[in-house]
Amino acid sequence: MKLYIKNMISLRCKMLVKEQLKQLGIPYIIVELGTVDLLKALSPHQSLILKEKLLLYGLELMDNSKKILIEKIKNIIIKMTQYGDDNPKINHSNYISEQLNYDYTYLSNIFSEANGITIQQSIINHKIERVKELILYNELNLTEISYKLRYSSVAHLSSQFKKVTGLSPSCYKKDNHTRTLNLEDV
Repeated sequence: MKLYIKNMISLRCKMLVKEQLKQLGIPYIIVELGTVDLLKALSPHQSLILKEKLLLYGLELMDNSKKILIEKIKNIIIKMTQYGDDNPKINHSNYISEQLNYDYTYLSNIFSEANGITIQQSIINHKIERVKELILYNELNLTEISYKLRYSSVAHLSSQFKKVTGLSPSCYKKDNHTRTLNLEDV
């Protein structure tokens, strides 16, 4: 049996879900972002208790097929931008469509309807958050970050970064570095 869990977007969420399953004595095969494969179906009582426990942590057990599909889209975007060093070599729309076995137009329409932004804008937002993170780590230069996140060029990354944040990557890095120095001076 497969469970679908909304807002399960990080490795910490996976650990939390595993812990709750273990506490409730629910055997599972694997816990992934947004999904859990169970060895057997939950009883109605187990389902209710698990649902209540997960809600305490902002996670939601889902049963609506459209909501499940939207969460799958979000999880693919997160995996592509946050955890995937081997980002797809095909365009994002084809990749998402292939992963979910649905027409991209259908996926795009239900995603936009539910979230108020397009899948592409969500991908851009996640990529920019990842760029911010990598800039602050200061382990990669902008060219390496551009390559890692599959931008066509550093100029494209910089342009998109400025559109989303209002700052160039170098200004962002400088501002955050200044803030860090100011905090250290306190």
